[in-house]
Amino acid sequence: MTENYSGEYLSVKIRENWHYIGVNDRETRLFENMWPLENGVSYNSYLYTGEKTALLDTVKINKTSNFVEKLDSALGGRDLDYLVIHHMEPDHSGSITSVLDLYPNCKLVGNKKTKEFLENFYELAEYGFDYENNFIEVAEGEKLDLGDTELTFYLTPMVHWPESMVSYEESTKTLFSQDAFGAFGALSGAIFDDEINWEFYLDDTVRYYTNIIGKFSAQVRGALNKLSGLDIEMICPVHGPVWRENPGRIVKLYNQLAEQETQEGVAIVYGSMYGNTEKMAETIARQLAVRGVKNVKIYDVSKTHLSYLVSDIWRYEGLILGSCTYNNSIFPLMNNLVETLRNQKMKNHTIGVFGSYSWGGGALKALKQFAEDSGYDKIEATAEAKGTPSEKDYADCIEIGNQMADKIIEKRATQLTKMLGM
Repeated sequence: MTENYSGEYLSVKIRENWHYIGVNDRETRLFENMWPLENGVSYNSYLYTGEKTALLDTVKINKTSNFVEKLDSALGGRDLDYLVIHHMEPDHSGSITSVLDLYPNCKLVGNKKTKEFLENFYELAEYGFDYENNFIEVAEGEKLDLGDTELTFYLTPMVHWPESMVSYEESTKTLFSQDAFGAFGALSGAIFDDEINWEFYLDDTVRYYTNIIGKFSAQVRGALNKLSGLDIEMICPVHGPVWRENPGRIVKLYNQLAEQETQEGVAIVYGSMYGNTEKMAETIARQLAVRGVKNVKIYDVSKTHLSYLVSDIWRYEGLILGSCTYNNSIFPLMNNLVETLRNQKMKNHTIGVFGSYSWGGGALKALKQFAEDSGYDKIEATAEAKGTPSEKDYADCIEIGNQMADKIIEKRATQLTKMLGM
């Protein structure tokens, strides 16, 4: 492997004539100004330097300077023939105008919707870009000739934008997958999957999927089916590590996430102003533990960011939501979670609800309505405390724990029976 250094900048050869020229972003605190980036994020870009030159995607504008130095170094004085735009989200298209400034002869490659997005974001026509001669529109299955190789394009709409697509180079069996198979987390020296400790990236990968792509799981399943016939030996996403040793690992994980396969366990999320709803959550959790449910996580909705709540709710079969009443309705931060869950369209969960109030209720009613609308399997038991929980309220909480445990144990037994072929 050849690695070319230019000052602090590094380009990495990933295949013959293919170079990784991605950058790390440890400055941005929130992805899409919503989702925490405690471990940063990478913006991956790839450059082909065979008979013709082709750049696959760019990076967010705050990293343009670093990126164009890498690009210039990897080109080694050559001009840039093509810029392939797999996805127009600004963390991947943000440096397009800078690339065109440096390489005005470059032709842009994208699908019909890409062209529309280019005008909406960057007004390239006003910028002087000649679409008629310098934009190559590609459709499903069409190819881009690079002289000594070619890229084949596959449209993957709503994974996770309508213009999203991927490309495949048959000669090296490499899939350039845009946001699919991506992950949060900056690449700390390691670039390839065989250079990382997967455990360092697993949670950030699951959180990336559930936060960013999860709502579009039906479209992800469709894309996975479309690409399943390709012989893939390497996957190059635009976030996270490059999968050259074991691409099957990330494909398997994405299949599991897209199918919304849940693990045995329960996420309990509560909203509490003065601790009464919290006491109820602790009682439910204790009963689950007594009944043998080991994977139980309790979250205060006021302290844990929505990003992590969504990730663990996606992961575990059981979901129990509890809220104090606030102005005759659900606690605002719990309401934010509930509306997010409505939007995420999760499946394969069992739900229970509880609440508390001081003088007038409302929270439990709203949670019951969400449970009804969700389509999840519901447990019948509920609990609602007026002020400090009474003995009866605690007994109701214990019953919530028992009914949830029954559901989980029953599902476990059913799965075991299927596995044994009984």
